[in-house]
Amino acid sequence: MDRRTFLRVSGAVPVAGLAGWPPRDDWERLRRRLSGPLFRPGDPGYPAVKQGFFTMYDDRMPAAVVGAARVEDVQAAVAFAARHGLPVAARSGGHSYPGYSTVDGGIVVDLSRFSGIEVRAEQQSAVIGAGARLAPIAETLAAAGRVLPAGSCGTVGIAGLALGGGVGVLDRKYGLTCDHLEAARIVTADGRVRTVSATVEPDLFWALRGGGGGNFGIVTGFTFRTVPIADVATFDLEFPPAAGAALLAAWQEWQPAAPDELWSGMGLAWNEASLGGTFLGPGARMHALLEDLVRRVGTAPTVWNENVQDHLKAMRSFDDQESRPSAAADRGTYIGTSRMLTRPLADPGAVLGVLTRDPGVRTIVDAGGGAIARVGARETAFPYRTALASLQFLHGAAPEEGGEAAARRSLAAVRDGLGPEFGTTGYVNYLDPEMPDWAEAYYGVNLPRLRAVARKYDPRGIFAFPQGLSEPRSTVHLGET
Repeated sequence: MDRRTFLRVSGAVPVAGLAGWPPRDDWERLRRRLSGPLFRPGDPGYPAVKQGFFTMYDDRMPAAVVGAARVEDVQAAVAFAARHGLPVAARSGGHSYPGYSTVDGGIVVDLSRFSGIEVRAEQQSAVIGAGARLAPIAETLAAAGRVLPAGSCGTVGIAGLALGGGVGVLDRKYGLTCDHLEAARIVTADGRVRTVSATVEPDLFWALRGGGGGNFGIVTGFTFRTVPIADVATFDLEFPPAAGAALLAAWQEWQPAAPDELWSGMGLAWNEASLGGTFLGPGARMHALLEDLVRRVGTAPTVWNENVQDHLKAMRSFDDQESRPSAAADRGTYIGTSRMLTRPLADPGAVLGVLTRDPGVRTIVDAGGGAIARVGARETAFPYRTALASLQFLHGAAPEEGGEAAARRSLAAVRDGLGPEFGTTGYVNYLDPEMPDWAEAYYGVNLPRLRAVARKYDPRGIFAFPQGLSEPRSTVHLGET
């Protein structure tokens, strides 16, 4: 139990909404200050706006949801939370695996109204609001002939993706999403609005490129460098499940030796051994590379599809949200965890045995290398520049699948059952509340510097949360809004 939670449950700090705290008049004064709406328990619309993407956290009851419409609303929400000792969390896409953007008894700052996307063609950049989702970003940029290398799940918010690093299907050629960040506008714990860049408050700018969402303040907007749009060659290979170990063994030699233009990802489960990917070049060259892989595997795929598509169609073909456990069109009921593959596997068959032992677990492998690895581990806050891949482990958490607790037990067995090639590692965008040594796992060599930045910009722990870098506040200052 963190200090803030202890203070609340022990009665040292009044709990929002109980015993009339904060007073109704204070909430009404906050409401009048806002340009956007304020939703409180009992208000029309509150049950819907308090929800994130995952259904498992629908029972959480924020004291309020601020539908921020301008940066001053974010400042007012942060100031109110600070004065009254309430936890505050930003929500962009709401895809936090532990549900950290739906905070019990605190204030959720809903950034969905910060959804503007402005393409600056002459500067080859784009100014994007922190509430924008990946699908409309891709569509708007494509119409202007530009691309922001990012993830392929269209409902994910840009803020969470970029602040954690930003893994995507073009990143071996172009690097992570955070590598394209030129500037960010952020409301820090003191209520100030700061626009940070490589030359203005560079320590905070450094931390925002891979240091995780919610740690240093509430980001309301980004300026990203973009790249020219181009058609994308895509492929999809499905092998018999029995060939999974051979696929894994062949892939870990084949992918690192491939040109930067080739990115691939595997899907591994008891009944799956698949490989999909992109190639930014001629389809014939991609086909030759795939023939080489199949020769290394030694088993012919049962499905072999190749296409050359425009950028948008290619990205949509990799949006596998519908194929994830218990996923509906707009909500999800599954959890995840992660490890980073730091060096080649000594025994791919043994690793596959761990990954496929539980039929409820699906593993998604995203290739690293290329442009990602040409940035130093300490140049941005994202530490795993030389990793061969990130591995995301998923399990359904619906009642008919055993529920969340059973899913976490299954994922823990996979996460902690892997060999030394994975070490104490993890990807911060796949937060796991039970990750052992989580701070070291997510931030590696950059942990000390990140904690120093958090102390500098949030010395009172306004933005502290269970897996956050800020220290929980030791003194709560109460007062009027």
